[in-house]
Amino acid sequence: MDDLILAIDLGTSGPKVALVSPQGHVLACEIGETGVIILPGGGAEQDPNAWWQAIRNSTQRLLANNAISPERITAVGCTAQWSGTVAVDENGRHLMNAIIWMDSRGAPYVQQITHGPIKLEGYGVNKIVPWLRLTGGIPVRSGKDPIAHILYIKHHHPDVYRQTYKFLEPKDYLNLKLTGKFAASFESITLHWLTDNRDIHHVHYNDQLINFSTLDREKVPDLKQAVDVLGPLTRAAAQELGLLPGIPVVMGTPDLQSAALGSGALRDFAPHLYVGTSSWLTCHVPYKKTDLFHNMASLPSAIPGKYFIANEQEAAGACLSFLRDNILYPNDALARETHIPNVYPVFDQMVEQVPAGSGQLIFTPWLHGERTPVEDRLVRGGFHNVSLSTTRSHFIRAVFEGVAYNSRWLLGHVEKFVGRQLDGIHFIGGGANSNVWCQIFADVLNRRIKQVQDPIQANARGVALLTAVALGLSTFDTAGDDVAIAHTYEPNPANRQLYDDLFGEYLNIYKQNKRIYARLND
Repeated sequence: MDDLILAIDLGTSGPKVALVSPQGHVLACEIGETGVIILPGGGAEQDPNAWWQAIRNSTQRLLANNAISPERITAVGCTAQWSGTVAVDENGRHLMNAIIWMDSRGAPYVQQITHGPIKLEGYGVNKIVPWLRLTGGIPVRSGKDPIAHILYIKHHHPDVYRQTYKFLEPKDYLNLKLTGKFAASFESITLHWLTDNRDIHHVHYNDQLINFSTLDREKVPDLKQAVDVLGPLTRAAAQELGLLPGIPVVMGTPDLQSAALGSGALRDFAPHLYVGTSSWLTCHVPYKKTDLFHNMASLPSAIPGKYFIANEQEAAGACLSFLRDNILYPNDALARETHIPNVYPVFDQMVEQVPAGSGQLIFTPWLHGERTPVEDRLVRGGFHNVSLSTTRSHFIRAVFEGVAYNSRWLLGHVEKFVGRQLDGIHFIGGGANSNVWCQIFADVLNRRIKQVQDPIQANARGVALLTAVALGLSTFDTAGDDVAIAHTYEPNPANRQLYDDLFGEYLNIYKQNKRIYARLND
């Protein structure tokens, strides 16, 4: 009958709501679904009402299905997709759909505010120097950061911009729903590129950066640490969720940072790989550093006083969803009357029957452009070297391998960033449920892969551990010790040369075709 933490994890595909012990043990979880609205010109939006409804329904099911008394839940912690924007008025009502991390419609306006007479990598030197010095980064020219979202709203929806009281990240919007308070955490605000984080203990807005951005300071929220208690759960939110009013709501942290905690890789240079809709490969570091050429920087972590390497691959598990929904089971004139409800275990079985290398078929997973290790919003995915002997199983395995090739590309630059080889990579996210994908990653990366137990719960586990620390029930020195490893996968030396050769050709595909993609998609 120990006390429990309600952990809310809002992903792109929907929320996971979990009951977690202060030690990070996930007792039960319910999953909801939310759709993505894809719009012309690079638009990607979601309905905040749909977020809240899915969270409410999932929480009610969680409590009912597990016969949990509300008295056992002592706190709430939120994590959510990062790099999104919700415009809300003074009463906390959202004024339009949320613009999410995939949206690139603000690209022209970011390029305007970062230009200058002398350029480096497309940026004005007079802008890049102060931005890098103060923040460790600079708004990406692809337009996928919140600063670009807000600029897009300012130019295309001026009425919404004028009515907006605060622009909030998705996690901070959920906190507003729970507490009625407007705030952001040191790390959730980072991708607005308006804060000076040189002193990791005193992150604050910078007037010069605000001036560069052309945004209004009063429209961004005040700042707190991830481990601060934002406020008590309101009576209205408690009634909707089935909880007791007044329990503490902790600030929480975005998904990259909560995943780092939930992976168990909390110590400096301990790496973790996440494969969900998108993907990243990162670790905590004890210093501030930027790799502008590969779109990486060490940015504030959820752990006070720590940085982590921020990077992201745009499409990973989304490639399998695309294969399922657009190729195998599309809703069109050729649609079958029946299909397998959960096709992913069948994918695993089919992949295991295909030799490594997929018969030299290479898939490039750039279905929505790429962020890291290249920032290229115009590149697109594809299958390369298709022949008459290529089967459906080859296509499926090639998708698994293509995502791993992209992670290897990223790993090389992360290791250069930290100046050391990273091994024993903790693997989390939905992709880590696939044993065959774990082995493919081990072979392609040539690194040991540690498959974290219950990998899909890493974000919820991470924000629960953060909440436990905030309440004095744990410490960051011990928080990752109880995260269990289900299995460790060693690289198969028989596949070393094959994957080295195919990875080299993978890089060649990008180098030889990036200008074609630019002409086709600009």
